[in-house]
Amino acid sequence: MLALLFASFCVVAAIIGGLLALKGQNRLNLTLGLTAGILLGLVAFNLLPEIFNISANQNLNVIWPMVAFTVGFLLFHTVEKLILVHDSHEKQYSTHSHPYVGIASSAALIVHSFLDGMSIGLAFSLSNAIGIAVAVAVIAHRFADGFSSVNLMMLSKNSHSQTMKVLTAVTLAPIFGVLASLLFTLPPSALAIYLAFFGGFVLYISASDILPQAHSQKTSRAPLAMTFLGVAVMCGVSFL
Repeated sequence: MLALLFASFCVVAAIIGGLLALKGQNRLNLTLGLTAGILLGLVAFNLLPEIFNISANQNLNVIWPMVAFTVGFLLFHTVEKLILVHDSHEKQYSTHSHPYVGIASSAALIVHSFLDGMSIGLAFSLSNAIGIAVAVAVIAHRFADGFSSVNLMMLSKNSHSQTMKVLTAVTLAPIFGVLASLLFTLPPSALAIYLAFFGGFVLYISASDILPQAHSQKTSRAPLAMTFLGVAVMCGVSFL
């Protein structure tokens, strides 16, 4: 099944991100810059056009998907601020010092990872093309999820064993999300609204989480170039 195959790629991406957080951060800002560009390009050139296309075919007022898009962006912004999921990217903002903060924040990442898997499964139920587009978005930010989950635990003074347990849960959650999506189906109009909600989240995570990490170093010209490259790649792919 394609959905499970791509979910397994999500597992690998999160593991790589987590291991890089444990081993070091050499040239990580370049990878994150490229990731942010890919996500921004995917929302603009893949998800939104597909949502508009579904809306037109289903006679769905496009305002409703756009409401879902905005809600997705604002909801994750609100949740992040309320439960302190947002990783401290610079030392002067590193205030997480209690183990329970890292565990609570990582628990939110686990739930989010489960929903990522559901997004992949539901998208593939619509078509392989939109399923692959959503899977690419998830795989791209899964790298950052693995990285963030480890950093949250380490900054909160949790043990190495606790950190590895959280990383394992974060990496495997999408598999269970895909399996859960097999238990029900959504009509195309509902999928359009769900995909718009997912697109709002992807835009938020790329702009608020990944880009600041990419540009947290003193020199940000190279990450900026990688961001433009990521956008250009997704624009080019959309014409294929």
